[in-house]
Amino acid sequence: MTAPSTFGLSSEARNLHWLLTNLVEEVPGIQSVAVVSSDGLLLLSSDPGRNEEAREARTAKPAGPRGSAADLATIVSGIGSLTVGAAKLMEFGGVKHTMVAMDEGSLFVMSISDGSLLGVHGSADCDMSVVAYHMALFVGRAGHVLTPELRSELRQSLQSQSAGSTR
Repeated sequence: MTAPSTFGLSSEARNLHWLLTNLVEEVPGIQSVAVVSSDGLLLLSSDPGRNEEAREARTAKPAGPRGSAADLATIVSGIGSLTVGAAKLMEFGGVKHTMVAMDEGSLFVMSISDGSLLGVHGSADCDMSVVAYHMALFVGRAGHVLTPELRSELRQSLQSQSAGSTR
């Protein structure tokens, strides 16, 4: 995992970075993590250094790299939107979490707050119950601090990181 720079960030933003780093490092089988805002923007990821790689590779190859945080954020946002729409049609209330099991891995999406989502890409051998448990812990700890002000700060931080890497 590439450690993002937390210099100049508020204590809440630094704590959220720490929680994300802890999630990735402590839970076996997690390959990447993305926190996505309700409007589909990446707020925080486990591999922020690959965001610029994803942008550059997309201009060279239409398909783009697989597994980058930018790609994970797009997938998480889409799945979140799809499941919210399905829940409304079925009149079953809000969506708490979604899990997609595939031959070579798993994708977990969990609601944080105000439409924000936590997405985790797990390896094929990850223990799904352990991943889901630790995601719930992250959501419980992060949900109350993920205010509109903090979301704005995280977006600006990602934008300045990508602007700094293009120089």
